[in-house]
Amino acid sequence: MGRGKLVLITGGARSGKSGFAEEMAMSLSGDVTYIATAEALDEEMKDRIRHHRERRPQHWQTVEEPRRVAEAIAEVGQTAPVILLDCLTLLCCNLLLEKGRFEGEQFFIAPEEESRILAYLKEMAGVAREVPAHVIIVANEIGLGLVPPYELGRAYRDLAGWANQAVAEAADEVYFTIAGLPIEIRELGMQTRRRFQTGKDGL
Repeated sequence: MGRGKLVLITGGARSGKSGFAEEMAMSLSGDVTYIATAEALDEEMKDRIRHHRERRPQHWQTVEEPRRVAEAIAEVGQTAPVILLDCLTLLCCNLLLEKGRFEGEQFFIAPEEESRILAYLKEMAGVAREVPAHVIIVANEIGLGLVPPYELGRAYRDLAGWANQAVAEAADEVYFTIAGLPIEIRELGMQTRRRFQTGKDGL
């Protein structure tokens, strides 16, 4: 059995990325397994989770897995036609908070723990690329604004950016969504990279 297609869909908050991911999933198969990484830790997150549940088809299978996502994809991806993971950025947050610690208002995480998290995320990207299922991964672009004033915010921003790069490198297609409009950027980016690697149009 061959592998399915791996797609990364990224963008800012309320950019339309989740809606586009759901449309893509439905176009590939009526049988979709939704891997949810969110945890209902406060009322706002409960409302967000409820909104997502109400929007997606009731017959979709849902797997709630906030941390061990590579293992979930490896298992589900052998039989499910399509997997929709929403979202990679919350997975980063969950792993960061699991491995780091607070001392008062200060957040600390050892460099080796950051490296282990990133290695796990790269492993997850590899698993998502090789399973028979089509895998669609939703992520946020959170590094386009101001530098976060706190250590946790900076660690979160950096890890999310590295995770997006790891999945984009493994993906067959990458879309950036803005104002509800998806733009396929992987092929464009690869063309640009090839031009500079071959010395054409370089500075």
